[in-house]
Amino acid sequence: MRVLGAATGSAAVAGVVGISASGTHRPAAPPPRPAPRRRPKPGGGVHEVDGLPVADWVVEENRRTGTLSWVVHPRPSQAGALPPWPADLEGFADRVSYARGEEVGLYVSTVASRVRAEVYRMGYYQGHGARLVATSPEFAGRRQPAPAPVPGLNTIECRWHRSVALTVGADWLPGAYLVKLVGSGGQRHYVPLTVRDDASTAAIVVQSSVTTWQAYNLWGGYSLYGGAPSGALADRARVVSFDRPYRNPDANGSADFLGNEYPFVYLAERHGLDVTYWTDLDLHARPGLLANHRCLVSLGHDEYWSWQMRFDGAADHLARGCNLAFLGANACYRQIRLEPSPLGEDRRVVCYKDAAADPIGRTDPRLATGASWSTDLPGYDYPESELVGVMYQAFGANAPFVVADGSSWVFAGTGLRDRDRLAVAGGGRQLVGSEFDGFEPSLPGPRNVEILGHSPVSSAGGNLHSDASYYTHGSGGGVFATGTASWVQMLWDGAPALANALSFGVAPIAGPLARITLNVLGAFARGPASLQHPSVANWQRFYAANAAAVPSIDAP
Repeated sequence: MRVLGAATGSAAVAGVVGISASGTHRPAAPPPRPAPRRRPKPGGGVHEVDGLPVADWVVEENRRTGTLSWVVHPRPSQAGALPPWPADLEGFADRVSYARGEEVGLYVSTVASRVRAEVYRMGYYQGHGARLVATSPEFAGRRQPAPAPVPGLNTIECRWHRSVALTVGADWLPGAYLVKLVGSGGQRHYVPLTVRDDASTAAIVVQSSVTTWQAYNLWGGYSLYGGAPSGALADRARVVSFDRPYRNPDANGSADFLGNEYPFVYLAERHGLDVTYWTDLDLHARPGLLANHRCLVSLGHDEYWSWQMRFDGAADHLARGCNLAFLGANACYRQIRLEPSPLGEDRRVVCYKDAAADPIGRTDPRLATGASWSTDLPGYDYPESELVGVMYQAFGANAPFVVADGSSWVFAGTGLRDRDRLAVAGGGRQLVGSEFDGFEPSLPGPRNVEILGHSPVSSAGGNLHSDASYYTHGSGGGVFATGTASWVQMLWDGAPALANALSFGVAPIAGPLARITLNVLGAFARGPASLQHPSVANWQRFYAANAAAVPSIDAP
């Protein structure tokens, strides 16, 4: 067994049983459709380079002048300690995504007398990582009122006055953005947002998992995981709202973006890939738009999905030929509902975490909120293995990635062979980290799963395995899943100045990880993966067909 702990380069190269559908709640899959035609993007067309779909507009955009001024450094008074709540500067936007021409409303609370907003599009930009797109005029700072939790639900929702409005101009190209709030007293805070293009036919759509960001957001003292006074699960919120900031300790208000999503954005834009961007709320609101793309990319932590996201969006379009790349673990694990707030539609995330406790379970159990595999409510059991191919196992992992099938096209150009280990020397942070997934032969799901990586893991759930996997849906799309929550984080190979500014250590295995990721994207961008790489089951090499399911061990 070889151990690989050094980069081997990041250039890309470029059977069949469907998802089970028990019960009447899943409509019959429509027939496969041909891959959609792509219109040229502003600034140029799309062409293949070394097996990758390259968009001229992305290449041209990333040749523009970048800057490191977007990076927020903790002030000396904050270094090494969590700032008090409320913080001295924080804010949020009135939507998670915007189209060109729409107005961005920012709601800001601060002790600073004056504030300005700097808008940065995130990408490669010759290693600087972002481009300054717009700067607002300075506006007066004010301390906004602290909200009280809603009794029974523990929802924290701000009723703040709008501080400033910005218009998404023609220069705000589709992408992931950070708005950097800058206070006159040296205060800094991020507000993340996405600029989308609803008319895009890019091969690859990159999805920010904002519902999961919000589920873990403890601003105001309550998240879906705990709350005041004890911080315990019993005191958690049942509904969380986007009408509040992300905490400053959470990457200076950028939530999960910098750690679990930005390394992929940097990689995609560095290679000029034919990408566009949206959030999971956009998939929920307009699932039919997935028909315009060939590949949906789910990033590092994508746990919370609505019925519309999963069944009307991903599952329906997988059967029609769209490919799905799950670059994290624990995806699609909990079902949620979305409700409006005073600021607009889909601003509240509802998740009781117990389908039987959700009041809607009495009238429409299909939409009850809980774990996807829960059997607490009759007729409610949709394990994510039916879509992803693998199933969430546990947390607390820190183990090397072990190659199970080095002959797969996924590993082309990496030099990896069966039983090779992608390991970080010195016993540091490893690729199979935090939460992880594994194949469960006893659960509903595809039977033509190829196990690509099979990594022994010691975790909170005991000694288990993390499985990277691939399967194809009939003559439709393919599904790739890394089986680990640390994949995107370990992709990071940014320029030294930027890596140092962000305190991101470049992983020695970033090279082979990038090559694998680009192999998948190159294949998935060409059309239904079943037509190029039909999967052939090999899971029987690793699991008995009658193996009992392992109970998932969820993080508190």
